[in-house]
Amino acid sequence: MSIRPGIEVASLSDLGCQRENNEDSYSYWEPADDAEFAQKGRLAVVADGMGGHEGGQEASRLAVEAIQETYAGTSTTDPQTLLTAGFIEAHQRIQRYAADHPTLRGMGTTATAVVIVADRLYYAHIGDSRLYRVTQGEVARLTHDHSYVGRLVDSGVITPEEAEAHPQRNILTAALGAGAEVAVEAPELPIPLQAGDNLVLCTDGLWGQITDQELQRAVVPNSAATACRALVNLARERGGPDNITVQVLRMT
Repeated sequence: MSIRPGIEVASLSDLGCQRENNEDSYSYWEPADDAEFAQKGRLAVVADGMGGHEGGQEASRLAVEAIQETYAGTSTTDPQTLLTAGFIEAHQRIQRYAADHPTLRGMGTTATAVVIVADRLYYAHIGDSRLYRVTQGEVARLTHDHSYVGRLVDSGVITPEEAEAHPQRNILTAALGAGAEVAVEAPELPIPLQAGDNLVLCTDGLWGQITDQELQRAVVPNSAATACRALVNLARERGGPDNITVQVLRMT
């Protein structure tokens, strides 16, 4: 698939140093038709599965496929509505798959998806994968972690700095495929973007091993592809205890 001018995109997923299977999935999509592109823009998704090797792999794969297929195949043109619909479809698809495969009961996945239409950012999120906006002057995390530790931070029990090294930080409170309902995090309004803005989508196998400053140093001065490789290498140097997936989208 060719990528239209206006953006630089790179993605990388790595097994890490301690896992036997890669339970992460990701995708990038933009429509071939120019008129549809003007309405729907560009879609990127990252997902981190849970529920055992096969369960996690299937859950993240199903989520990425469902989100992309719903976004690409639905006539509604509001990007935020389409993203939310994609997450609901992913949630239901994972639950149906688990019901048909009893050994995979409990499967689920995080998901973080962004849409860029012209110079506006839309996103949808559940779990503890993350979306950052990285510039020369700032690293801003746009998503919240739907986790036990995230709740502790929100309630003021611990600081964000303490949360980064908390031993229970991987306990999720929300995921696609888990529970009857799915509460999708989304911005109230689209976020304006400008040239030089970098969007970083990543799983906890990356953000759990690096600091915001290291993220900024890897992303800002380098190409998107070089940044992805540098970040994955850094996470592996720190022990790579989990699968590592990152996408970098740079507005040009």
